[in-house]
Amino acid sequence: MVASSELIAASDAYSAHNYHPLPVVVASADGAWMTDVEGRRYLDMLAGYSALNFGHGHRRLIDAAKAQLDRVTLTSRAFHHDRFAEFCQELARLCGKDAVLPMNTGAEAVETAVKTARKWGYQVKGVPQGKAKIVVAENNFHGRTTTIVSFSTDEEARADYGPYTPGFEVVPYGDLAALEAAVDENTVAVMLEPIQGEAGVLVPPAGYLPGVRELTRARNVLFIADEIQSGLGRTGATFACEHEGVVPDAYLLGKALGGGVVPVSAVVANRDVLGVFKPGEHGSTFGGNPLACAVGLEVVRMLETGEYQQRAKELGEHLHHELGVLAGDGAVREVRGRGLWAGVDIDPAHGTGRQISEQLMAQGVLVKDTHGSTIRIAPPLVITKEDLDWGLDQLRSVLAG
Repeated sequence: MVASSELIAASDAYSAHNYHPLPVVVASADGAWMTDVEGRRYLDMLAGYSALNFGHGHRRLIDAAKAQLDRVTLTSRAFHHDRFAEFCQELARLCGKDAVLPMNTGAEAVETAVKTARKWGYQVKGVPQGKAKIVVAENNFHGRTTTIVSFSTDEEARADYGPYTPGFEVVPYGDLAALEAAVDENTVAVMLEPIQGEAGVLVPPAGYLPGVRELTRARNVLFIADEIQSGLGRTGATFACEHEGVVPDAYLLGKALGGGVVPVSAVVANRDVLGVFKPGEHGSTFGGNPLACAVGLEVVRMLETGEYQQRAKELGEHLHHELGVLAGDGAVREVRGRGLWAGVDIDPAHGTGRQISEQLMAQGVLVKDTHGSTIRIAPPLVITKEDLDWGLDQLRSVLAG
């Protein structure tokens, strides 16, 4: 058996240092638990940034993948395959839309949405060529491509990648008046995360999302909801937008859509939006491949029962109650989030988010920090209440110090 320290040293020696992972080397995982190469077990309270909403190795998803592996895994979109139509049909139905454009990663879905909005703006709205504008929010995280980081306000994600792509205007998140002032005759879309994940699980003020929906409808502007991290059960509903009764023009999906098995993403909208594409104008070799469709279809069918959304709602209420008690004790300054998703601002007197994450790792719990003293908690939706409580006990222990 190769020790964790040796594997970490080898990783450092032979890989680019674009990540700073916690010093744990996972060898296997099941449900909400992961095991390292030395056999130590850890409770996963991050779930791959919501890519693992259904936990590690969910039998239905693994069986779907294995069955498809024995048949066909890739045709490219040069040919039809027998899993594509069913996946698109059922995902469209889940979203209440009538068209799906499948891609692979979340960033690809966002890039596709940018192209969709611009093409719609020129062909349908009549914006002059080269003038299309998309309004986005401060502290957004939509991906890592050069176009996407062009409208990021996180200097760590943005610095030294210029020249930057024009065509975007950034406004404060949650500020409807600022958004209204930014929307003009050349605006083709407003693209927002209904809850900002990377920023620390920021929930907008009540009424903000309905206000965005009303404004965009009145101004003939697309409302694109990036539900890549917030969607597919995480917040206690299929989509975070549902909590305020909002239906956007397009959903951007990813992460949990691939069940933690394969990368699957999609733009889901109606034909009057996605119908702007003609053959050859956009695509991806692996987008909508048979393996991805088989796994994504099983994810959709699991969500259709409402079981996972209900689990996230009930366990999420418990999670936020317990974290609220911690906030009342003073070790935690603020707790934000919805469902099984929380951003926890630790009093800096207790340490940075990284230090708290490392101390929790030593206690057998894995979380991830962001922006100084904030940690994010987002366990798989299959976690038991007993395991969730055990994880919270470890957080209490660390903060008691």
